[in-house]
Amino acid sequence: MALTKVLKTSAYFSRYQVKYKRRRAGKTDYRARLRLSTQDKNKYNTPKYRLVVRFTNRNVVCQIAYATMAGDKVICAAYSSELPRYGLKVGLTNYAAAYCTGLLVARRMLNKLGLDKHYEGNTEDVGEDYNVEAEDDAPRPFQCILDAGLKRTSTGSKVFAALKGALDGGLDIPHNEKRFVGYDPDSKEFDAEILRKYIYGGHVGEYMEEMIEEDPEKYQAHFAEYLKNGVEPDDLEDLYTKVHEAIRADPAAKPKARSKPAEAKRWKEVKLTYEQRKDKLKAKLSELMAGDDE
Repeated sequence: MALTKVLKTSAYFSRYQVKYKRRRAGKTDYRARLRLSTQDKNKYNTPKYRLVVRFTNRNVVCQIAYATMAGDKVICAAYSSELPRYGLKVGLTNYAAAYCTGLLVARRMLNKLGLDKHYEGNTEDVGEDYNVEAEDDAPRPFQCILDAGLKRTSTGSKVFAALKGALDGGLDIPHNEKRFVGYDPDSKEFDAEILRKYIYGGHVGEYMEEMIEEDPEKYQAHFAEYLKNGVEPDDLEDLYTKVHEAIRADPAAKPKARSKPAEAKRWKEVKLTYEQRKDKLKAKLSELMAGDDE
């Protein structure tokens, strides 16, 4: 059988429709987004809130957002770059920092809505799974769903660390303990102690101790910021405990102090007044007349 070359005709190209820009850039999974943002018709214009968790090279971003025809509206946001204000100056992208950022966005959201006094969240054993329960004499807890974006949702992912922080902060988010670190898919059992260890940075402390024994020089370089801030392997649990307490004490965002520049920059010429235009015209006419006399 002879092979035939497939040629795309002009009809193909005239009907070709490019994909959305963010799909072409590989930034948005529109199939998942459609299912995350589509609201039931019998709920009319009620927003469908999402806990958006994103990771950059230096930051953990947690936002509470909802979709509109004009684009997403973000009603609350927290970033791991804010954690130095609460006492955490190193390790701003690890599992424990993701938990702290999730806790911060949850407490900030409830504080904004005036629900922080009604729903304190999980203040006891953070390793155990927690589901907020509605109080009889208070509004219902704030409900949203997790939006993990393009990040792979494997067991132990840092996305679920942010989710655990938001749950312990008092948000009502549908979830399952099978994706938290500490769940064993073979035995189908969840070990709360392992999750607790990761939340308090125990895995980082173990790695620090191992590196001190095996390669002290690499330890000095790898954990230079920890050493600069005086953070030792045994100090991590106390450090994260204080950070959690500080977040609960004051979750509100603090605006940056902005000073007005001494001299404002202008890229356009200043518009002349009527009198200035008249004087300019007179000067130009007198210059022309002087040239004619010569």
